Formats: sequence, structure tokens, C-alpha cells
Amino acid sequence: MPSDHLRSHGKDSRNPELNTTSIGNYVLIKTLGEGNFAKVKLAKHKITGAEVAIKIIDKTKMDQKSIAKMYREVRILKMLHHPNIIKLYEVIETSHTVFLVMEYVSSGELYDYLVVHGKMKEKEARIKFRQILSAISYCHKKRVIHRDLKAENLLLDANNNIKIADFGFSNNYNPYEKLDTFCGSPPYAAPELFQGRRYTGPEVDVWSLGVILYVMTTGCLPFNGKNLQEVREAVCRGKYRIPFYITDCMYY
Repeated sequence: MPSDHLRSHGKDSRNPELNTTSIGNYVLIKTLGEGNFAKVKLAKHKITGAEVAIKIIDKTKMDQKSIAKMYREVRILKMLHHPNIIKLYEVIETSHTVFLVMEYVSSGELYDYLVVHGKMKEKEARIKFRQILSAISYCHKKRVIHRDLKAENLLLDANNNIKIADFGFSNNYNPYEKLDTFCGSPPYAAPELFQGRRYTGPEVDVWSLGVILYVMTTGCLPFNGKNLQEVREAVCRGKYRIPFYITDCMYY
């Protein structure tokens, strides 16, 4: 990559590119989030002023397996084009860093929305859940499974439409082959994952979708516990309470 792609200053780092203030045609504004290998920055296009989110991934901290997983996520995002899936606009890569230029979704996570507003009215939940179903159905038709569906990975845009994000655990699947990797957040995970059973793929997303619908309409998780073992037992039992205020299915 030509040297004029990056302009950095400030803190010393094993990877100075993490402190860059400019990348390609974008000026970095502020940090939106940070993890072990990456941070997400709000950025603005130098010419158009359009806002984007740039995920800055530090390859120097990753082993070969993690790097392969990251490239798989990029490959999958490149093939997905749906109004309710976060868009990947551009990939900029150096020897130490990968910059993913992505759609900026301004209203935050569905999880935070529920924390502030509580459970959704059923009409609102129906609208948003249809958007989620449409996006996941599209993924499955493309032979892609998400494997980490949860309220924290569902973002809301300025018009409160759903944008599915974080395809870090996603993978392609073959209906004639089985997978065996445990992925995702335990309260949203399907029983077969806890039981170590092999799975095709879409079924684990479908289970997570059911948990998400429950969370949206009740404001709480159907399966919970004080520790992982209690969560596992609750999920494998498959018993949950349907609150009295939930409308009967016949009205849908």
C-alpha cells in the first residue's frame, strides 16, 4: 500500500497504524468500540462528508487461525447485499493492519434500545422481526450461517430499521455436511451446541431467532442462569414461561 494512505501521530505502539488519524479517503473522528484485536472508529469521507464505521484490525496480535477467520468474515460480507445486513464498502490492507470500511449505523444496538425502552409493543416487534427473518433467510439461501445472532449484534439505523452485524462466527454451510464448532452467546445458543452434537447450520440460527423474538417481546431472556452450567441446563430443558400479556399466535 502506498505510504500516503496512512497518516498517524500520538502514542507509541507495536503497530503504529492503530493510531492513524486518516486512512484512504477517510478522516477518523472517534472510537465507537474496542476489542482484543480491533477497534471501530467513526470516520468521514474527505470529499463527500459521508459517515462510515471503520473496523481497524491488528493482525500483529492474531494467530493464523484468527487471521483466517477474519478473512472468511470479509469474504462473506462481500457476497451479502441485503437492506437489513450491514454493508462492507471497502477493504484496505497493509502488512500489519486490515481496515474494513463499513456502513455506519447511528442508533446503536437493539440490546441498548431494549435496556432503555423495555420490551417492545408487539406491532413494533413484528416489523423488526420480519426484517431480521428476511435478512437471515437471504443468508441461508446464500448458504451462509451467522452463528452469533443476539440483541447485541442487531443494530438500528436512523429510521430504526434493523441491520445485522458481526459476522465473525459466520461460515458457509453444505446441507450434506455437518459442522461441530460451538459458536455464539450461551443464552442464545441451540441445545445441540451445548450437547456437542454436529449440526448443518441454519437450525442454530433459527433457535437464536426464537430467543431474539422472546427478548424483543418480553424484555428478558427465556433461558438464563447464574453461571454457564445453569444456562446450559435451562437451554437443554427447553422450558420457558410465556407471559400473560403475549398475544396468542392465532392473531398473527
